[in-house]
Amino acid sequence: MALFRAMETTRSKTKRLFTDKYAHLFLPPGLKVAARLSHLRAFRKVAENIIHKKIPGAYTSGIARTRLIDELLEEAVRKGARQVMILGAGFDTRGLRLPFLHGMPVIEIDHPNTARYKLSRLSGLHIPRHIRYYQIDFNKQSLDQLGAQHHFDFSVPTAFVWEGVTNYLTAEAIDNTFGFLQRFAPGSHVIFTYVHQEVLDNPAAFTGGEKLLKEVAGLEEKWTFGFVPSSLPGFLQRYGFSLLKDLGADEYRSLYLGGREKEEGYEFYRVAFARRLSD
Repeated sequence: MALFRAMETTRSKTKRLFTDKYAHLFLPPGLKVAARLSHLRAFRKVAENIIHKKIPGAYTSGIARTRLIDELLEEAVRKGARQVMILGAGFDTRGLRLPFLHGMPVIEIDHPNTARYKLSRLSGLHIPRHIRYYQIDFNKQSLDQLGAQHHFDFSVPTAFVWEGVTNYLTAEAIDNTFGFLQRFAPGSHVIFTYVHQEVLDNPAAFTGGEKLLKEVAGLEEKWTFGFVPSSLPGFLQRYGFSLLKDLGADEYRSLYLGGREKEEGYEFYRVAFARRLSD
């Protein structure tokens, strides 16, 4: 995703979906050069073809998804969110790059190894005081314990971003996380990604599904969890949330890319947006 975001940022201001001037910092030297050269149309086309052969649909899905989540987060802020919490933050830089978050508390939560690497790559840059970085090893600590340790304010309507994480977790971890989100004030929002359960049960039903699952398993990052979209509203209601939007990759590619890139693949990847109801 850092590569995709860095490549998108090299497009002209009138054509790119977003600007992430920090994404290239997280790339190894070879990919950093590739991202820099992608402003050249011929090189970009070659790079996109290589990515598509390796992970069909991931590139266009990833950049459209980034734009969608940016816009949903802004919507949550317009509707009253007064702080943002990014779960499994990875190389997310929304606290740095989105003007509407400047001055608003942004809490990033991630595994110590990832958080340390991220901060090392950002060293030397000015990190605004409104962004806080918290580290958690889920094998040793829960979100509730982290909240108690750092005195999270559960009374404040909060916008949560949980991107690219749920498909690596267990059902128990999903339940525990939504139990934690349920503690926050009514009017809170959660934006999260998930994969369609069918890609886990029958990968051949989706373009590139079999190849992708073999790739991630080979990296010891096996996908373990998905939702059936029709079951999502009921699941969220158990935790006091109402589903507002649930879009698949084809839908958000259509929203933001139009005819710019026509690409198949990653249709099993989805973005959901839900609001915390009154108790």
